Amino acid sequence: MAIESFNPYTGRVERRFRAFSWSKTERILAQAHRAFGEWRTTSFAHRAGLMRRAAALLRERQDELARLMALEMGKPVVDGRAEVQKCALTCDYYAEHAEHFLADEEIKTEAQRSFIAHEPIGVVLAVMPWNFPFWQVVRFAAPALMAGNVGLLKHASNVPQCALALEQIFHDAGFPPAAFRALLIGSDVVGKLIEDDRVKAVTLTGSEPAGAQVAATAGREIKKTVLELGGSDAFIVLVDADLELAAKTAAQARMINAGQSCIAAKRFIIEKPVLKEFVAKMKTHLLNFRPGDPLDEATQYGPLARPDLADELTQQVEDSVKQGAKVELFGGRANPAPPCFGP
Repeated sequence: MAIESFNPYTGRVERRFRAFSWSKTERILAQAHRAFGEWRTTSFAHRAGLMRRAAALLRERQDELARLMALEMGKPVVDGRAEVQKCALTCDYYAEHAEHFLADEEIKTEAQRSFIAHEPIGVVLAVMPWNFPFWQVVRFAAPALMAGNVGLLKHASNVPQCALALEQIFHDAGFPPAAFRALLIGSDVVGKLIEDDRVKAVTLTGSEPAGAQVAATAGREIKKTVLELGGSDAFIVLVDADLELAAKTAAQARMINAGQSCIAAKRFIIEKPVLKEFVAKMKTHLLNFRPGDPLDEATQYGPLARPDLADELTQQVEDSVKQGAKVELFGGRANPAPPCFGP
């Protein structure tokens, strides 16, 4: 199996990687399990120093990392730099606060002294999505590492270079190499990893079907699980709203990350008396967004991350029209066009 870094704007494969065999994956897991035994004994001060160094490296490499996101999943470099800066802030935040968050909590009981202690549990497996290739990983990795756990990352198969770049940052920051590793594996290996006794917890951000599979396996193995799955967020506009502000906000909320965000507005519920005016204003704001090459500083939204996603959205629009929907603003693919600009 090959894992490809596919450029959704040019339609070219940037790099190909051979997926890890199970024997290589198991070897990395064994190394992570051994590393946990020592890492869990380190002080918060030591961990915080390394995490602050990771934050500094993120800031130093923000242009390079933003370029990787543009090449692998189409995020404009301006947005990519902002994502990396957010990751750096998160690393600094947990470096500053982890010791306080995880301090023993005294509780009143009939005993002489009672307290709740927070202890690291071991290897945490993270199955992460492509839409925010660095942020989604850092928000798991920073608190997990600061807590004394170690992390294994199974990233989305279309962002392997992002996964390896983040692994390199943690290694260059001084974390033990086995404490954070990126696994270039397919989804078919995830269940086997969860079933392994050395994996103590799993987190997934992704679709409901993927979450259901992970939850079923983790539940069967009685392992801690954190899932963030899909949503259908409503954007509600009432008759007394500031329509100009509402329309501008709605356009921004819909087009964040080219619409590829779990928190993007997806359903617009508008009171009838202001419907026509709101739609007209929102169309104006949408038309002002500049699509284009994600490597161009002027681009405000790039292509969808993969051709199959563009195909799926095109089909959804066509099906909706057949069922009575009306297209107010045509998009779609120009001719010629980058392969992943959707409807």
